[in-house]
Amino acid sequence: MMKRFSTFALVMLFAFTGTVMAQPGGRQQGSARDNAPVDFTGYWVSVINEDWRFRMVIPDAGFFTGLPLNAEGRRVGNTWDPDIDSASGLACLGFGAPAIMRLPGRFNISWEDDNTLKIETDFGNQTRLLHFNDTAPGAPSLQGFSKAEWQMAPGNSGGGLKVVTRNLTAGYIRRNGAPYSSETTITEYFDLHAMPNGDSWISITSIVEDPIYFSGPFIKTTDLKKLSGNEGWDPVGCSVQ
Repeated sequence: MMKRFSTFALVMLFAFTGTVMAQPGGRQQGSARDNAPVDFTGYWVSVINEDWRFRMVIPDAGFFTGLPLNAEGRRVGNTWDPDIDSASGLACLGFGAPAIMRLPGRFNISWEDDNTLKIETDFGNQTRLLHFNDTAPGAPSLQGFSKAEWQMAPGNSGGGLKVVTRNLTAGYIRRNGAPYSSETTITEYFDLHAMPNGDSWISITSIVEDPIYFSGPFIKTTDLKKLSGNEGWDPVGCSVQ
């Protein structure tokens, strides 16, 4: 069920979607939880139906196929040494916000409070906080600062979630040392789908932009399937292997 678009088509789609969803206008009353057009809470598992060799295993050093790395990005990526990362306490560099949703594993989405949606991952044991209010960013971090907003469909017929993440520390877009810099911005669109068999899926379309190491945006769609409970939930720490 993956959606395969050209980069140009995706950019045009987002431009159109943003225009349509912004039409309701006006500042909503109440909390983000009160105004949620859809419910993303629950336990979810990755659906790995594409890019298996990049997501389920760590590619060889220097294997950057499918990534928009520029010459400097490739140069930096080719210096990767997993043993140095492990010895230096840098095993989590491949588990930052630009990469974490693409990794295989389970995700627990819940409300931290009425205006903060929380995403916990069992693989890498990471936590993302999506802020709907005017919370001030703290120090740069692996998961950065994520600003969230509901995007309402016309006629109150549902909607989705837009998240923009900045304030990152540098890390790896792929766990073989392919870099992204601290100047990276991630724009994500979360959409909920009911499948013909009754399953619920989230499709996350992400646009990762880095003026330092990328020659253009890195655009991917990632699917998660809802679980009936926390079966299989088993948090483990980051690993370079």
